[in-house]
Amino acid sequence: MAKKSTAKSDAINIGISAKDREAIALGLSKLLADSYTLYLTTHNFHWNVTGPMFNTLHQMFMVQYTELWNAVDPIAERIRALGSVAPGSYAQFAALSSLPDAPAKPPKALEMVRILVEGHEGVARTARALFAVVGQASDEPTADLLTQRLTVHEQTAWMLRSLLEE
Repeated sequence: MAKKSTAKSDAINIGISAKDREAIALGLSKLLADSYTLYLTTHNFHWNVTGPMFNTLHQMFMVQYTELWNAVDPIAERIRALGSVAPGSYAQFAALSSLPDAPAKPPKALEMVRILVEGHEGVARTARALFAVVGQASDEPTADLLTQRLTVHEQTAWMLRSLLEE
C-alpha cells in the first residue's frame, strides 16, 4: 500500500491536498499491483505457451510483457511524486491487486488468451476507477498517465479477444 513517506510529504505544495494525494497514491498503488501481476502472468504465458499458435502467441506475449514492464516505472514514480512510498514486494502486490495470480499449471493457449483478456480488462477498470478523485484534485499528470494506460489495456484486450472469435 502507498504510505506517506514522512513529515516531508506534508511539505509538498503542488496544488493537490495531502488527503487527495494519499487517495490518488493508493489508487495508483492498486494500478501498479495489477500491472505487475499482469506482467508476471503474461511473461509466464510467454515461457509456457504451446500448440499450433506457439510462434504467434510467444511473440505477441513478449511484446505485451515488455510494454507492461515499461509501464510500471512511471506508475511507481507518480506515486513517489505525490509523496507516498510505492509498493514493491510480492506480498504488497498480492494484497493490492484485483487480479488473480497466474495458474500454477499453464493452461492451453486459448485459455491463456482468455485470462489475459480478463487481466487487461481488470487493469482498465482499476485505472478508470481513479478518474473521479484525480479529476476532483485537478491532477492532470495522473489523468494523462491513466489515459495512456487505458488506451493500451483496452486495445490489447480487444486484440486478444479477436483471437477467441470463431
